[in-house]
Amino acid sequence: MASVVIIGGGAAGCFCAAQLSALRPGWNITILEAGGRLMAKLAVTGGGRCNLTNSFEGIESLSEAYPRGDKVMRKVLGRFGWRDTCKWFEERGVRLVVQPDHCIFPASQDAMQIVHTLEDCIKSGGVQVRCGCRTKSIPEGADAVVLATGGGTAGILEGTEIELVPPVPSLFTLKVQDEGLRSLMGTVVENVTLGIAGTRFRSQGTLLVTDWGVSGPATLKLSSYAARHLSDCGYSGTLLVDWLGGGENLARQIVSELASGSRTIANSHPAQLTARLWSYLVQRAGIRENARWGELGSKGLSRLVNTLAADTFPFCGRAKFKEEFVTCGGVALREVKPDTMESRRVPGLYFAGEVLDIDAITGGFNLQAAWSTAWVVAQAISEKF
Repeated sequence: MASVVIIGGGAAGCFCAAQLSALRPGWNITILEAGGRLMAKLAVTGGGRCNLTNSFEGIESLSEAYPRGDKVMRKVLGRFGWRDTCKWFEERGVRLVVQPDHCIFPASQDAMQIVHTLEDCIKSGGVQVRCGCRTKSIPEGADAVVLATGGGTAGILEGTEIELVPPVPSLFTLKVQDEGLRSLMGTVVENVTLGIAGTRFRSQGTLLVTDWGVSGPATLKLSSYAARHLSDCGYSGTLLVDWLGGGENLARQIVSELASGSRTIANSHPAQLTARLWSYLVQRAGIRENARWGELGSKGLSRLVNTLAADTFPFCGRAKFKEEFVTCGGVALREVKPDTMESRRVPGLYFAGEVLDIDAITGGFNLQAAWSTAWVVAQAISEKF
């Protein structure tokens, strides 16, 4: 009978314990959790609804979903993918729904259903749980140790020479300095393209204007893609905004369709933009609101097209996205055997979840990485002993 210690009682650690105890009933499996309860972060993910995974529809390359770790994720998803995740939870009584944006949630819209499901599996599998137990080094005496701690691994791995990629925040909103834009808080714009001036970082999706600056899927994607760059530049720079998401040609086409000499510019705006946002953008282009299209001229039209397709906003500062704080960084992937998630330096030491240098955009992809890597670890340990 093997002995396994899992350090970290989050999504990855608990899923690994649940799966391993099902594969090897009677094994001595222990979860050591530094906090007061298991899966505290999972309980609030997805706004308390738990975005369990994603159908990956529309994802042409895994690097779109996983800016760091896509090659390893390709291997682990091939063994335990999103359909496997759905099947695993459905077999345990969790009914799931797929949203139009391809995000998958429990039909109950309650993250606690996922938490309780895993807790029930852990309890029925005889897994021992010790909360309030902060681990400072790799425990001795166990046949296998699974590190599923998320951040804070440096102390535990001290002396192992395992390479750690310094962690920096990912998935955050940006503080925009323009008060006029912030006054439009609550405005939602679909299919916006965002970028960072002087870089190739780009994202597309829904933009939400807040009293702080900008948020929404487009912003969160951009923050994920550019996490290290933004950290290096102190979270300051220039945000590029294509409000219509189709570049200059689309902006010019839409403006041409709207233009009519007898109408005022303020009273004819693109369907994608609210009247308030349109009014703000017209003013940014240096155009009078009560001006008529026929008065605009070629220079005025060019200024308006440029504002729609290549608007710029200085930003300085970030804020984490609600409680869903994600970091990029962790155990360097070259340190890990991708078929087992075992350390190349320390036999019997395995890694699962955010402890690895794998992170994703918002939409259920980070949790899928937790489920997939934890499943691979459970499988590897069950086959080794």
